[in-house]
Amino acid sequence: MKVSSLGRFAAVLFIAMFGVSCLTVLYARPKPAESGYHLLKTVSLPPAAGGGEYFDYISVDPAARRVYISHGTEVVVLNADDYNVVGKIEGLSRCHGVAIARDLGKGFISDGDGRPGAPVQEVVIFDLKTLKVTGRVKTDQPDTDAIIYEPFTKHVFTFNGDSHNSTVIDPAKEAVITNIDLIGKVEFPAVDGKGMIYDNNPEKNDIVAIDARTNTIKSRWPTAPAGAPTSMAIDQKNRRLFSGGRGPQFVIMMDADSGKVLASYPITAGVDANAFDPGTGLLFVATREGILHIYREDSADKLSEVESVKTEYGAKTLQVDTKTHKVFLTTSDFNPPAAPTEKQPHPLATAKPGNFRVLVYGQ
Repeated sequence: MKVSSLGRFAAVLFIAMFGVSCLTVLYARPKPAESGYHLLKTVSLPPAAGGGEYFDYISVDPAARRVYISHGTEVVVLNADDYNVVGKIEGLSRCHGVAIARDLGKGFISDGDGRPGAPVQEVVIFDLKTLKVTGRVKTDQPDTDAIIYEPFTKHVFTFNGDSHNSTVIDPAKEAVITNIDLIGKVEFPAVDGKGMIYDNNPEKNDIVAIDARTNTIKSRWPTAPAGAPTSMAIDQKNRRLFSGGRGPQFVIMMDADSGKVLASYPITAGVDANAFDPGTGLLFVATREGILHIYREDSADKLSEVESVKTEYGAKTLQVDTKTHKVFLTTSDFNPPAAPTEKQPHPLATAKPGNFRVLVYGQ
């Protein structure tokens, strides 16, 4: 009896101690560290000429300390440190993005109106020092949207949404070289700095790998579990692509050589821009819902979630200043969505004129 009782007591004690040790291990696991990113400044900007309200991509030139904000009929240029307006490039139709070519001393603006019958589809060239327009190149491709400078070939590529293609421009001659058929709607691109360009194709649910040296498609890689891929960023050193999809709503980490998806995380609705900061290893993903998702690249094959920061509704476009690690987003106040129709069963809220602002986040 004594031996049996002692055995039962020992068993109970072992189970209790095992349970305590499990709880200790469970609660001792470190929680994901908060990034510390919070709102530093709100910069209100007056309405652009022509009425209405439209905004798209943001570009940052860390060396020149400038932030380029697309805003309807103008590009507003901010000082990256004190956020004052240092100049504007005006007289545009419906600008989208700004590509910076510091080695050429030039900037390039995609000015393409996707609305029916819109006459302007072009790239506007400006001097980086003076911000003066020095040339224009007609693409004649409806919805001339995203734009990027490819440093290996020193060519400019526009990605034309409704036209399902990419226009290749020689900046020296200020002339179109060719159009590359991308077989499906196109979105945010990225370059590896060695002659390859990667572009999201939300219609085909894949990423198109383009050889800029031959202006041909080299590969197509599915983005599952992400669907309708829209936003894109790249870690050039580790050759990793980061693509955000709107449906299903995921951000993925992809090998830029094999197209293998290495990691994926669910995100909120309406993703529109990604930015990768090589100095911190942080990936930023912005969505229309007003969430700034932040991830850390722990290694070349591992991505981990850090936190989700609440910003403002509509702040779906962003860029990071790789010198100060601050993040710039844009948004506005919005009207309620219109009534659903057969053609547009899920209408989105429209931006109100006169409330455009830049949000600056930092640690």
